[in-house]
Amino acid sequence: MTQGAGQGPEVRTPTVRDFRVPAYVHEAGPYGQTTHPGEAAGSGGPAEDPEGFPEGYTPTQRDLPVINRGDTLQVVVDPEAVAAERPTARPGPLYVVGDVHGYLDELIAALQEQGLIDAAGNWSAGTSRLWFLGDFTDRGPDGIGVIDLVMRLSAEAAAAGGYCKALMGNHELLLLGAKRFGDTPVNSGAGTATFQAAWLLNGGQKTDMDRLQDHHLQWMARLDAMELVDNHLLVHSDTTAYRDYGDSIEAVNDTIRETITRNDADEVWDLFRKFTRRFSFRDEGGADAVRSLLDVYGGTRIVHGHSPIPYLLGEVGSEDGEDNSGPVVNGPYTYADGLAVAMDGGVTMAGKLLVQQLPLDS
Repeated sequence: MTQGAGQGPEVRTPTVRDFRVPAYVHEAGPYGQTTHPGEAAGSGGPAEDPEGFPEGYTPTQRDLPVINRGDTLQVVVDPEAVAAERPTARPGPLYVVGDVHGYLDELIAALQEQGLIDAAGNWSAGTSRLWFLGDFTDRGPDGIGVIDLVMRLSAEAAAAGGYCKALMGNHELLLLGAKRFGDTPVNSGAGTATFQAAWLLNGGQKTDMDRLQDHHLQWMARLDAMELVDNHLLVHSDTTAYRDYGDSIEAVNDTIRETITRNDADEVWDLFRKFTRRFSFRDEGGADAVRSLLDVYGGTRIVHGHSPIPYLLGEVGSEDGEDNSGPVVNGPYTYADGLAVAMDGGVTMAGKLLVQQLPLDS
């Protein structure tokens, strides 16, 4: 059985909930602090429209096996002869998964639909390669269940000759910060803020925090931020801020991992803020922004999550659920002169959790 499966509400309200404050923000307790509706935590003023982020935007606003050897026979083997006899292994097909945000049941269904897991939730895709683009927790009912599933599939896929890997999203940084730093004040760039308040404001779930264990934290802290696979540059966020951390993929991943390891609240907050930026590839100059990353890190196309496709299209329904006439998301969205592929189908807003084989047709 999948760990954590079946927990939480089974039916979600078909409204835009990407930027809504969870009800328990207003409840007293170890995880909550009072935040008035419409007010940014730590800013002292009303939150701005989340659809158009100004320069300097700060996310305190409502955003969005053991082998027993026994006796062995020592045999001398010529490695060159073995290599000559071994057929050249071809990598299996490549798949990517957009933002999950705690929707475990939807994730299982999407992976089963692609033939990546079987009816029991076990890896069934042999040598296939699977990448998650980040944001496993918050907003949905079972973020820890999602992490447990991804960790288990990683082991099962490796045993089958494939792999299941994951990138770090801004919500992994947010959950790490909320757990490590809690109510420690940080300089948000728009006044004093805390990770705890920002986590609650951006969909933090008390059930996730209650079930969070050291191995979850260690796993999140070691995730890479970007990777180049089959000429696809995989990242979480649609931002050029990755360039602030190095001029190679290895440098970016090392720098971000070292930043998290230093455990400095302000440094981790700054990293979180930069990962939360979005829409760099959407409007005029977007294709050039994509090229600026491809020129540095390689690849011919960026594949990202983070920004829900309905927001990229500039069409969303209302928060009260009376108008849900926004675009129906059936698959990834290719834009910026065909150089960028968006994979966040908006599962938190009655959209679709996307699992897609690459490459896409141009």
